[in-house]
Amino acid sequence: MVRIYETVLILKPTMSDPEVAEVAEKTKQMIASGGGEVISQEVWGRRKLTHIIGKARDGVYVYFKYKSTPALLGKLGHNFRVSDLVLRHSFALIQERKVKEKKPRKPKAAAAA
Repeated sequence: MVRIYETVLILKPTMSDPEVAEVAEKTKQMIASGGGEVISQEVWGRRKLTHIIGKARDGVYVYFKYKSTPALLGKLGHNFRVSDLVLRHSFALIQERKVKEKKPRKPKAAAAA
């Protein structure tokens, strides 16, 4: 079953812009090779972290939105955990909301006089 996921990577703050682009491109290739399709990708840039991660106070955020199967998440997670460049990663399943159709209201019965 193909679903839409979001992934946010927090990369080391010492990385240059070309290195960040390279990691983003490799991630896109991993998604594509696993049968997924990247919908959008954004580099949010360097931001201050809410807490220190491995002596780092800042991190470079990269966002991906893509279609894939749940099996691909395990492979991506493994690759992110073994990478020295990724401080943290997060996956989220996008829930598509179903719109309920409103039923027409029945007119109220006239009150007995």
